[in-house]
Amino acid sequence: MSIAERLRSRGLSPKKRFGQNFLVDVSASRAIAEAATTPPGGTVLEIGPGLGALTRPLLERAAKIVAIERDRDLVPLLSGELEAPIAEGRVSILEADALAVDWAAELVGPRPHVLAGNLPYQITGALLERATGLADRIDRAVFMVQAEVADRLVAPPGSKTYGALTVFVQAAFDVKRLLTVRGGAFYPRPDVDSAVVVLAPHRPARAVETDAFREAVRSAFGARRKTLRNAWRGLYGWSKDDLEARAREAGISLDVRGETLAVEDFARIAAMKG
Repeated sequence: MSIAERLRSRGLSPKKRFGQNFLVDVSASRAIAEAATTPPGGTVLEIGPGLGALTRPLLERAAKIVAIERDRDLVPLLSGELEAPIAEGRVSILEADALAVDWAAELVGPRPHVLAGNLPYQITGALLERATGLADRIDRAVFMVQAEVADRLVAPPGSKTYGALTVFVQAAFDVKRLLTVRGGAFYPRPDVDSAVVVLAPHRPARAVETDAFREAVRSAFGARRKTLRNAWRGLYGWSKDDLEARAREAGISLDVRGETLAVEDFARIAAMKG
């Protein structure tokens, strides 16, 4: 049966409040699964398995899958269809909000440890933030996100799509765009295209995401049109002269905008806070 038919057979329909757009393109599912499980084996934490479009090809390659599904109506449906691998201990399904689950605690099993999933648009930023916080404990993350989010994640300094999200994610990960997935690959069809990104943790991280680092980044992009001299006014409680001196020591011009700075530039100014 098609996804629409499977849902209707249970009296269900896609829920807008969960941002449900189910992947129906088999080739895209297989590409994501292959990227998440190369080499084969390991443990995958899947966010939002839905009806198992990605879970099934992952099962062909992963040793263990922990799937977190928020929709209580989908959990029994998916559990019934995956009864055998669940009984074998290869799959476990958690009915929970992914943002409320301790991901590290669930990633217990053979390595590599991988995050994967088609991220709901409403909470994509929050899920990416969780992933960056776990970068030193995982081996890879493979996510489907909206195409515009993927553009931001891979953006270089100085580009229009380079922003705070870019800096935070690129501080922890090397980001590659794997493929574009058109709206027709989903049910129901969304109004925008999506893309798959592969996040490989930097060892070590390009920057440690301290409170000082976050403040410098957010201040710089919170006033995107302003030069750093104005955007960073009062940063860390520094006077104008203090800011001038610290920026000079960090090798940063205050006459440029924040979007021109690399991750390491933000790390250097944050280190000046002491």
